[in-house]
Amino acid sequence: MIEFIIHEMMKKIYLLLFAVLAVLQLSAQDRVTQIREKLMNRDQSSVIVVAHRGDWRNFPENSLEAIDNAVRMGVDIVELDVKKTKDGELILMHDRALDRTTTGKGLVSEATLDYIRGLKLKNGCNIRTIHKVPTLEEALLHAKGKIMINLDQADLYFDQIYELMKKTGTTKQIIMKGRKTAAEVKKQFGDYLNDVIYMPIVDLDKPGAEEQIETFVKEMSPVAFELLYVKDSNPLPKKLATTLAPLSGTTLCGIRWQADTTMTCLCKTPMRAMAI
Repeated sequence: MIEFIIHEMMKKIYLLLFAVLAVLQLSAQDRVTQIREKLMNRDQSSVIVVAHRGDWRNFPENSLEAIDNAVRMGVDIVELDVKKTKDGELILMHDRALDRTTTGKGLVSEATLDYIRGLKLKNGCNIRTIHKVPTLEEALLHAKGKIMINLDQADLYFDQIYELMKKTGTTKQIIMKGRKTAAEVKKQFGDYLNDVIYMPIVDLDKPGAEEQIETFVKEMSPVAFELLYVKDSNPLPKKLATTLAPLSGTTLCGIRWQADTTMTCLCKTPMRAMAI
């Protein structure tokens, strides 16, 4: 009798834990949906926070742990970088070379996934950690339902990435950044853009940058731009702060300061892009 009672109690505890986990997962999915809707609907009532390469202050950049801590801090979008290995696997990595962020050496494109699996990530102080380089698939599964993902240079490997999005059920969780023109984006990605948000990267130091932005606004009405510039003498950043508003309804441009200055603009959407 006692064993039966204990068994029934344990069964109820397991059912309760399962119910709690289900509620938490549904709540996370709802949060991601709400963030996406804010972007797509140009919600002007709130600020959206973006973590550049995850929480790289407390964990190595582009690591699963950096994603987790961004989620814990209530960040809305995490920006991640994608590179392809010698054997065609996609991993999270910003640099073309492994040297700065890992214990390895050489180019990512000349290293196999098996080699990279054996490396350790280094933190922002160049100190070896216990953390490892994740594949993109691992990162998508890890972040699923928790946070929106902004994939940098994803259009270079879009077909392969889209297959991973479908496999992991994250197609509506992704903001894809790239440097293609509006015509190239529409031709290459087409109906994919019903799910995946495309965020153009425009170099303001290059000729024709302003015209490129105007074309994107007219033909695709993107929810966001990443605008790059290095020269502080460039008049476009200040000009676009006022001219982009009439073009696209932008009410606020968040600025993310890096080694190379980057201005991230969300059309109609108040946003602060934070490199936390």
